[in-house]
Amino acid sequence: MFCEEILLVYDTECPACNAYCQVVRIKESVGDLRIVDARKNSEVMNEITAQGFDIDQGMVLKMGDQFYYGSDAIHRLALISSRWGIFNRFNYWMFKSKDLSNILYPPLMFFRNLLLKILGKTKINNLKPHLKDKENHKF
Repeated sequence: MFCEEILLVYDTECPACNAYCQVVRIKESVGDLRIVDARKNSEVMNEITAQGFDIDQGMVLKMGDQFYYGSDAIHRLALISSRWGIFNRFNYWMFKSKDLSNILYPPLMFFRNLLLKILGKTKINNLKPHLKDKENHKF
């Protein structure tokens, strides 16, 4: 299962998301993982928006032409992740099950959104571009 391009798109201003995405490693045989900042305009963000994925509610993993969103993204990352290191073994153990990923992801998103609200970070609002730059539209 080799993909030329594997993109992980998430909000780099979220400390929890950023820590997770900087540490997760995928197997070399799968391909190279490239991190994309969801707050920056990019072709993949345009594709994500066209697919109707709310980046404020979940990360996106793009492998070739296939998109994985939210719990599916974290589940897929676990399946293609390296087992090297404590974090990657723990990540695999936690999210290798699709059912467990579906159960764990919503509370993770709740705490992520709470953290961003506490930090005063604004939403990305990729599905509502007219709200993008409004100061009062925070998490």
